[in-house]
Amino acid sequence: MWLGDVALTGDPAQDVPAVLTARGYPQTAAHCAHVAAEAKALAERFAADGRAAEWAGWLHDVGALIPLEQRVALARAWGIGVLPEEARLPMILHQKLAVPLAREGFGVREVAVLSAIGCHTTLKSDAALLDKVVFLADKIAWDQEGPPPYLASLRAALTHSLDAAVCVYLNYLWERRATLPVVHPWLVAAYRQLCGVAQSWS
Repeated sequence: MWLGDVALTGDPAQDVPAVLTARGYPQTAAHCAHVAAEAKALAERFAADGRAAEWAGWLHDVGALIPLEQRVALARAWGIGVLPEEARLPMILHQKLAVPLAREGFGVREVAVLSAIGCHTTLKSDAALLDKVVFLADKIAWDQEGPPPYLASLRAALTHSLDAAVCVYLNYLWERRATLPVVHPWLVAAYRQLCGVAQSWS
């Protein structure tokens, strides 16, 4: 029901924009195209699977098909754990909800692709290479007006390593933690593990 009556081809580059546009999310479709391109480029640069990165980029935001007011209840109905921070800010649940939609709706079975989709907003501890690639692609191709304020620093860090670039973005959030509506535990765990930070986020 969430994908509507669009006839799927098995190619996310065709299927995702068709579904999102038909359901009234053309801007999300455009964002997914941008993320898919960035993810493929980053994957090729850092020796990850370019095809998997591109697929995850296309599919990462299909959780937007679930209305905000239904996300908590639907996640629980689908057996997805809902953290207190996600209950307070259901927008974040789109990353977890995108996983069953990608798997059951679009036929994705690759564990690495589903993992990257499922943590593209917050990242997580013990993140795999593809997780980091899609996470960064989403931040480079952000869906707000104008260029991301951290973009120059992030791109400079990419000349050193993928993890250095991840830490640029996580440090950007750390410096603005008091303004965040919630601080997701997965993000905190990734920050501490990858960036060598012991501070509390409280």
